[in-house]
Amino acid sequence: MGKLGAFLFISLDGYFKGPNEDLSWHNPGPEGLELSVENLSSRSTLIFGKTTYQMMASFWTSATALETMKPVADGMNNNNKIVFSRTLEKADWNNTRLVKENLTEEINRLKQQGTTMTILGSGSILTQCAELGILDELQLLVVPVALGKGTAIFNGLKKPFNLKLVSARPFSNGAVLLNYKSF
Repeated sequence: MGKLGAFLFISLDGYFKGPNEDLSWHNPGPEGLELSVENLSSRSTLIFGKTTYQMMASFWTSATALETMKPVADGMNNNNKIVFSRTLEKADWNNTRLVKENLTEEINRLKQQGTTMTILGSGSILTQCAELGILDELQLLVVPVALGKGTAIFNGLKKPFNLKLVSARPFSNGAVLLNYKSF
């Protein structure tokens, strides 16, 4: 049986995006980059919503990403990807499939096939999957910054989503990786 996990950067005050969609505070440090390479080497199918997909596709195919973070860029560009969007017309990033309907059915079908999937960013997809009870694991990289405002993780969640802490790992730059399983 496959599983659905998620990986997000969050601020100390619980935001995954700052004001005006600001992500400049996302600083994984060397250990975070190593973690990204390790996670991507698992060949998990990456899951995105439209907004995150468009941002990721433009960045990870750029010369900057390929020059400065090649191992991460290679993993992002080579792994299979699914973008869930009712309005996106096409998904032309390498190894990407566009799914316009039935998020739950698609995730459950892939789980039945033994597929491991990871939501990257994509707050609305994360919230939907948590509410539907199909999110199995959550990795949060807590960055030591307070933003004061932005977009909260699980923004708009309509019912509690219970998690159990599995591990916590501090990084030398002050960030902390928290690993949770849902129950």
